[in-house]
Amino acid sequence: MSRGLNNWNATQIIRFLKHNSFTHVHTRGSHFYYIGKIDGKDRQVCVPVHSGASIHPKTMKSIIIQSGLSEKFWLS
Repeated sequence: MSRGLNNWNATQIIRFLKHNSFTHVHTRGSHFYYIGKIDGKDRQVCVPVHSGASIHPKTMKSIIIQSGLSEKFWLS
C-alpha cells in the first residue's frame, strides 16, 4: 500500500531522510535542518517537528521538492 501525502509525521520524515543519506546539521526552534547530496547537488531540507502531529500535505510537498527526490520515490 502506498503512502499518501497525508500519512507522514516528522519522525517518519526524519527516518526517511536519514535512510537516504541526509544528515542533521542544525536545529532552530522546532525546525530540524538536514543536508544530503542528491545527483551531485547538496540539498537542504527543513522539517517542522510539532508534537507528533501529521505534516500538512502542502508542507510535505515542499519537503519533497527541497529533498530533490521524486514524489514517486517518497510515496512508494
